[in-house]
Amino acid sequence: MSPQRIEVNALSVQGISHGFFTRKGGVSSNLYSTLNCGFGSGDEFYNVKNNRDLVSGVLGSLEAPLITPYQHHSSDVIVATEPWSPDQAPKGDAIVTNRENLAIGVLTADCAPVLFIDPVTRIVGAAHAGWRGAFAGVLENTVEAMTSLGAQKDQVVATIGPALSVANFEVGLEFYQQFIEQDATFDRFFTLNETSQKYHFDLVQFAASKLKKTGIGLVESLPHCTYENESLFFSYRRNTHQSLPDYGRQISAIVIN
Repeated sequence: MSPQRIEVNALSVQGISHGFFTRKGGVSSNLYSTLNCGFGSGDEFYNVKNNRDLVSGVLGSLEAPLITPYQHHSSDVIVATEPWSPDQAPKGDAIVTNRENLAIGVLTADCAPVLFIDPVTRIVGAAHAGWRGAFAGVLENTVEAMTSLGAQKDQVVATIGPALSVANFEVGLEFYQQFIEQDATFDRFFTLNETSQKYHFDLVQFAASKLKKTGIGLVESLPHCTYENESLFFSYRRNTHQSLPDYGRQISAIVIN
């Protein structure tokens, strides 16, 4: 079975390949079954490398390795001009490039992956938008990095991939207050559960709102919840609730062929 990916029409441009990959179609086993692409997990290095090579094959980017940043929940964006080895990955939570045959991607396991494209100037991007990164401005910074390469904002398309849904993103009062203190209108991204007295945060809509404010041409999101779809997606929160010791990471990637 080859790696399974979700493709969207808005990113399907001739000469550019993309995919929000699921956990299916790899070589890993047990907790990491099967397409775990995270070198930071406890999976065997060889398995992760093989899985990434399989993803590269699906994207048609075998000429150069698939690169991802050393993610640390920041607003930092990397402009990639050449590949790097896994042990030399720069710290950041988004990558943009205008180079051909340089596949870029981000890893997630509940956070929101976002893929970007300017189909006219052929500039692409990939961002890891956890709540911290989204709150800090990683999405706005990704758009700015693309425009620094020559992208036109009104031509940029962004698609938010599978992530933790609002129903499963339960947070405490301090989390809620942090957002409200920055902007009172952020209240619209929270729902209070009257029974548990816990808030539920809508990460996907928060990310979409941030993107729309940048003035890019199109923002869309996929409906898949990583927590609820165990057969398709890795989920940090689900594994934590199941008292499992680790979790795999799915990859979302894009390349100019």
